[in-house]
Amino acid sequence: MIYSLKGKLQVVEPNFIVVDVNGVGYGVKTTLTTISRLPELNKDVFLYTHLHVREDAMELYGFSDQSELSCYKMLITVNGIGPKAALSILSDNTPEQFALAVASGDYKTLTKSSGIGPKGAQRIVLELKDKISKDAVASGITNDVVKTTKASSANSSEAISALAVLGYSVSEATNVVTKFDSNMSVEDMIKMALKELSSNK
Repeated sequence: MIYSLKGKLQVVEPNFIVVDVNGVGYGVKTTLTTISRLPELNKDVFLYTHLHVREDAMELYGFSDQSELSCYKMLITVNGIGPKAALSILSDNTPEQFALAVASGDYKTLTKSSGIGPKGAQRIVLELKDKISKDAVASGITNDVVKTTKASSANSSEAISALAVLGYSVSEATNVVTKFDSNMSVEDMIKMALKELSSNK
């Protein structure tokens, strides 16, 4: 497994780059979001990666941060959603925007990406929400805790679900989000929670 790459940026094309690591050029498929964050050619670049293995090919996918990688990994677990569709969605949405769309059930936002129809977008939202619910049970989050969070703020519940989409456990997200003012917007809750969760690592 190739967990990450660090080297010189050699080539940049739409959704594809080449990173030179000690004389070996790695072709990496990526999102427009990651490309927008890249340094100039021949400068050092670091990417989190995922190796996708098929019968006829091995393809490397790279991302500028772990949140984007987490979203990509969750997307390709959805029935009928492959790497190409996942890149399309994450090229049009930041990890936070994608996570919020899933958490709020806003499948229409996902249909704006190339190759994603209403049925596919609805499947993404339903399957990932179901996964988050199962993670809550596995994490020991009781129904009482979930009900309390929902009662205090619908925004808190959405923020917790969005953070779960980004790869954090429901218990981690709940512990952080419940500290915030329940009247805060979901976007602000997610941003503040990400800062705190990142600093704790």
